[in-house]
Amino acid sequence: MGSVMDREVVCRRKGKGEREESVMEGRKGDEGKKRFERRLVKYEALPEYLKDNEFILDYYRAEWPLKEAILSIFSWHNETLNIWTHLAGFFLFLILTIIGLLQTPELLTNFSWSLPSHANMNSSDDLFRLVHKNVIRSEARGGSSRLGAVPRWPWLVFLVGSMLCLLCSTLSHLLACHSHKLNLFFWRLDYAGITLMIVSSFVPPIYYIFLCQPLWRLFYISSITTLGLLAVLTLLAPGLSTARFRPFRAALFLAMGFSGLVPAAHALWLNWDQPHCLVTLAYEVAMALFYAAGAGFYVSRVPERWKPGAFDIAGHSHQIFHVLVVAGALAHYGATLVLLDWRDRATCLHM
Repeated sequence: MGSVMDREVVCRRKGKGEREESVMEGRKGDEGKKRFERRLVKYEALPEYLKDNEFILDYYRAEWPLKEAILSIFSWHNETLNIWTHLAGFFLFLILTIIGLLQTPELLTNFSWSLPSHANMNSSDDLFRLVHKNVIRSEARGGSSRLGAVPRWPWLVFLVGSMLCLLCSTLSHLLACHSHKLNLFFWRLDYAGITLMIVSSFVPPIYYIFLCQPLWRLFYISSITTLGLLAVLTLLAPGLSTARFRPFRAALFLAMGFSGLVPAAHALWLNWDQPHCLVTLAYEVAMALFYAAGAGFYVSRVPERWKPGAFDIAGHSHQIFHVLVVAGALAHYGATLVLLDWRDRATCLHM
């Protein structure tokens, strides 16, 4: 009897000890896992799906939980400036949109842009003010605001498309480090956002320039929308999200952008004597140069290619690409303001 009780006591003690040891090991394992998830790792330690740029050697987040990935927006790693360059751009365009909506509560249809007249566009200062000193005005007639000459929804389409693109990019750079599944999802979302921005950028200039040619307007907007849908469908393929197809993705987006040369040439042929169109062309050329330069940095991976490891935190190609994208979008915004002023002043009867 005593031996049986002794064995039961020993078994209970052993079982308790094993449970305590198991709990301790579990706690140690959780703590080790937590430390691993929070630390930044080098390129060689990354899983294959996170290896995108072999010239950035350190400061990677690898398979972090969502909470930690979200909070990493406030810490330094090699994606911090990628996140903030486009997040800042998102807030910039949000402010521009809010200002416009506050000035035009009736869906952007009751204001016009106060810009210098054609006769006053004789100096560089006047030309500068034409785009950058845009004062929104509202003139009362019989107690009600004067309606604008043309609708403002195409202008709003561009702003919303730009904000969605910048927000998708921000989320992708912030959360794609979580897992293979979310990595694929967010980079596809990023490509879809870029496509949306390109398509929405075409809407205001085509709508306003071809305001008096509805068939051409419909044809060009339908064409770029179709190209955008095809691009999104193409980029949904998981294989095209890998680093080896980086040049292909850049070429696809550039092809979409440069497809605008056809309506641009047509617009110049129709309106070659309009000063506003020439100013618009200058801004659109600036936009194209910004985007092309950005694509060049994106594909070439300069400057980190020249000195791997030196630009891990700041100054690498993707950050430069982001800044140039925002600059290009702002140039296009300026061109849109010029077109709005022109269409508010010139009706189809004067074309």
